[in-house]
Amino acid sequence: MTDRVTVGSIGGAFGVHGEVRLKSFCAEPAAIADYAPLYTEAGQTFAQIVLTGQTNNGLTARVDGIVTKEDADGLKGTVLLADRANLPALPDDEYYYADLVGLTVLDTGGATLGTVKSVNDHGAGDLLELIVPGQSETVLLPFTHAAVPTVDLASGRIIADPPDGLFPEMRDD
Repeated sequence: MTDRVTVGSIGGAFGVHGEVRLKSFCAEPAAIADYAPLYTEAGQTFAQIVLTGQTNNGLTARVDGIVTKEDADGLKGTVLLADRANLPALPDDEYYYADLVGLTVLDTGGATLGTVKSVNDHGAGDLLELIVPGQSETVLLPFTHAAVPTVDLASGRIIADPPDGLFPEMRDD
């Protein structure tokens, strides 16, 4: 597990006085401000986030160190990370996406299906993107209890019962 978890991103400037549009990836969007300091992958630190409002696609905020529209626009698309220690503990059946990336995915018979490349949420539910050995294209596995009955972070593996046809090379002959 990583020491930092992605909690949002900067969407660019909001107005001309250094406010930013902020996309929060938190279950409770406004909680992103509670997890400060936030960090960028480039090593920049934002000690304080003050939420100032909402937009159609997120929040507006004043961010420590961003004082002009140009500062804000220069950070458009920047991923924001929080220290894992500042985040709340999760119930047993919930996971931070970062903890799932890199886990080995096995079927219920113990055969390797692949490795988690990323976790995606396009609005209709989470999908695990798997790198499958011997295939150039990835496979999207629904991250539901039916398709993924077991996630074992301690042993670094996921047990999956994929829908029929998802892995065509697997047949019950």
